[in-house]
Amino acid sequence: MKIAFIGTHGVGKTTLCYDLAARLKRLDYSLDVVKEVARECPLPINQETTYSAQAWILHTQIARELEAASRHEVVVCDRSVLDNYAYLVHKLGRIAALEPLVAQWLTSYTLLVKVPIWQAPADDGVRDVAEAFQRGVDSTLDDLVASFGVEVLALRPTETASWTTRVVGALQLPSRAHQESLFPE
Repeated sequence: MKIAFIGTHGVGKTTLCYDLAARLKRLDYSLDVVKEVARECPLPINQETTYSAQAWILHTQIARELEAASRHEVVVCDRSVLDNYAYLVHKLGRIAALEPLVAQWLTSYTLLVKVPIWQAPADDGVRDVAEAFQRGVDSTLDDLVASFGVEVLALRPTETASWTTRVVGALQLPSRAHQESLFPE
């Protein structure tokens, strides 16, 4: 099972990844989290990105997902190939040579969860804080979701407190592990 949180930067994907991972771990799943690879990119990102930077990010994402899936039954991804591709498309337009790869890789996800913009991006030392850029990437991502015809669980910006619960519900997982819980609810 592979779950990916998609969305523009600064919307809470990383927090959701770790919250979901903690809940799944309490259900006794073997899992790994694929962290956002853009933060490790040795090339320019954000509004200054290049084709090379985005190709590095896209291919590194795939490699990290492959590695995690080879060792664990559940992989939780802080991003997917689709939203990584959205940054490239937002900057340079669609790249015909990459579209089959993105389309094929999208079939490997059990669930894509679209995290909406609900606040302006905060300065974290890496990501761009321009709201116009954040909204532009989000719009590009929405266009790609429609174009590739992928189903997503779309979270609502007014329901942040229940986001993880909605994801767990969409996965139709048991609410309790078969063993005694260390963390009573």
